[in-house]
Amino acid sequence: MGNSGPDITSLLYGVSANGDEASYRQLFDIFFPSLYRFTRYFLKSPELAEEAASDTMIALWEHRDKLMAIGNVKVWLFVIARSKCLNILKRQQVNPTLSLDSIHVEISFPGKDPEEIYINTEMRKKMEKAVNSLPQRCKLIFKLVKEEGLSYKEAADILHISPKTVDAQLVTAFRKITQAIRLLWTRESYNY
Repeated sequence: MGNSGPDITSLLYGVSANGDEASYRQLFDIFFPSLYRFTRYFLKSPELAEEAASDTMIALWEHRDKLMAIGNVKVWLFVIARSKCLNILKRQQVNPTLSLDSIHVEISFPGKDPEEIYINTEMRKKMEKAVNSLPQRCKLIFKLVKEEGLSYKEAADILHISPKTVDAQLVTAFRKITQAIRLLWTRESYNY
């Protein structure tokens, strides 16, 4: 595996030991996009999601003296982000259930010729439709593991569930996605 970006441990050390703002900026650029997507799962408003993600990154700066003692900073940030979202929901007196129906999943397939591009586009649409039809909890776990690249344990820690629950939900997600794609593909095959 190649070294494609800055070493997170070095950046954390720079922030923790020296209060290095340039290192903090790089950490912000690394973590903020994932935190923003995560907070959008909980909050309908892009502005509130940005507020929660920004507040999470501010917490990283405020607790910079403790960063090197944190085992997994990524999980720590996601747990803080989840807490920020719940606080915003309480503050707004909104029902704290997840509303993930508006999440758009982008799945890309490389294509070479127009027919292949068309088939890949259709498959991507079917995948998006299948993922968006998953139950809320199942969809959230699927997105954390498959889109955000978190491990089962990291997703479990963030959501306060066991890794076995994450595994079971992913098995359910893959089964439902496969069934939905087969059903969509079969239905559309008969329409031609």
